[in-house]
Amino acid sequence: MTGIATVYAVFADEAEAARIGRAMVEAGLAACVNILAPCRSIYRWQGAIEEAIEIPALFKTRADRAEALIAAIAVAHSYDVPAAIAWPIAAAHGPYESWVSQEVS
Repeated sequence: MTGIATVYAVFADEAEAARIGRAMVEAGLAACVNILAPCRSIYRWQGAIEEAIEIPALFKTRADRAEALIAAIAVAHSYDVPAAIAWPIAAAHGPYESWVSQEVS
């Protein structure tokens, strides 16, 4: 296992993903964020089946900062219950892992 993690989150639109992504990099909680193409989400919310177009994003961070990053995303997010989860990274290119670790405070 490496010392880095990827945090996955979805956002209401590209502007929100970019605003929060930039804020997390500026705050030193993420080294990088990849904002992906829109996705179609189907989910149950408050007893009803809903569908929405959302913007997924991948945040690269240190494993020991993933929980703080998730908490900061949740505070800045427009959803009542934002999806924000961390995936541990089993293997990474050594220089990339070092770069992520150096960029996250």
